[in-house]
Amino acid sequence: MKIKKLILLATLGAFLASCNSGDKGQLVGVQGKKWHPEKPYGMTLVPGGAFIMGKSDDDIAGVQDAPTKTATVRAFYMDETEITNSEYRQFVHWVRDSILRLKLAELADLEGKTAGNGDIGEFAYLDADPANLNAYESYMINTYGNDQRKINRDVELIFDTAEFPDELYAEVMDGMYLPLEESYNGQRTWDVSQFKFQYTEMDIQAAAKDRTLKRSDVISQREIEVYPDTTAWIRDFAYSYNEPMHNDYFWHDAYGDYPVVGVSWDQARAFCQWRTIYHNGYQKSKGKQPVNIYRLPNEAEWEYAARGGLQGATFPWGGYYTKNDRGCFMANFKPLRGDYAADQALYTVEADAYEPNDFNLYNMAGNVSEWVNGSYDTSSYEYMSSINPAVNDMDNERKVVRGGSWKDVAYFLQVSSRDYEYSDSARSYIGFRTVQDYMGTEVTKNAQK
Repeated sequence: MKIKKLILLATLGAFLASCNSGDKGQLVGVQGKKWHPEKPYGMTLVPGGAFIMGKSDDDIAGVQDAPTKTATVRAFYMDETEITNSEYRQFVHWVRDSILRLKLAELADLEGKTAGNGDIGEFAYLDADPANLNAYESYMINTYGNDQRKINRDVELIFDTAEFPDELYAEVMDGMYLPLEESYNGQRTWDVSQFKFQYTEMDIQAAAKDRTLKRSDVISQREIEVYPDTTAWIRDFAYSYNEPMHNDYFWHDAYGDYPVVGVSWDQARAFCQWRTIYHNGYQKSKGKQPVNIYRLPNEAEWEYAARGGLQGATFPWGGYYTKNDRGCFMANFKPLRGDYAADQALYTVEADAYEPNDFNLYNMAGNVSEWVNGSYDTSSYEYMSSINPAVNDMDNERKVVRGGSWKDVAYFLQVSSRDYEYSDSARSYIGFRTVQDYMGTEVTKNAQK
């Protein structure tokens, strides 16, 4: 019996020795890959710091919804420009193509078609290894439930009717367009009501406040139509001819670098979810760690970024005036009691027009107002925290917009001015930009000096 115990102890000792090989029996922690912060494309690093948030001068509108207070925010990346039509179209096309591939795979499966015959079978499901799915594949399987079978995205979609491989493919494609009687000028029109993005989200705030809740209680699934509401150009302005903007603004390449509008707060948040999924799909394919989520900035982050490090400034460029020393307007807004052409623009301008602020952020004042991740409450500054302040009551549908737009007077361009719109509303003068939390050694404005 003693001999068996000795053998067991010797074996255990050898096992432990093999486990701590190289660490000499010391507590060295789990050794992972060395982390190197990587700036996302099109974003700039906004160093964390403290600032005076709110109206530092007279509130000429008398709203009294932004009293001054000291707030501190952590470092984050922010889009240098508002999200453009071209960038948002990438989202729309991704959703459209994903749904189209899913329908092709379903019909191919129903008809027993397989790859190799040059027909719809080329788009049949592929068997998936559950342990080796990228973010896109996991999204499609978890969202639409295909029994661990993934969509084939290695084959190019065909949009030219003359090149459709068979009648089954044509049947699926025709189902994605509006009926001929609903089209005009001989143009086939996508049925954009089918462009729906499904995602799940977790209410971490609710989970933290009520520890009796289970994980399933704070996870919800959302489905959002992603196509912008182009009719906003007409609905927002009665007795005004804006049909050209309705017809061309979102889809035409002439406006590719202009900020997307007609997007609700819900759609902007869906875009953030998609951007995270899309980026992490690439990260996994390269064996890299996942990135932090993309999201809308909260009010404090937005105002801190808009100020560009200038304390007490009225506008992102500093000072009290909307013109520079050469008499040129510094932003795209409604100057001179409605002379829209005075600032060289009638509607929106390119997202990188005018000069950026000291954080290299463009159009933090004017062009389009921007959704932020916050609910509008006139007294929220009184009770929100002073560190990373954020007030977002999901039961309050009034969501904050910041920065003013091409149709607003100068008051709304001030970095401290607040406005709101309802979360399901889409306007021709509201867009958005995204942020991503900075991970790693903290970078602050003070440390940069």
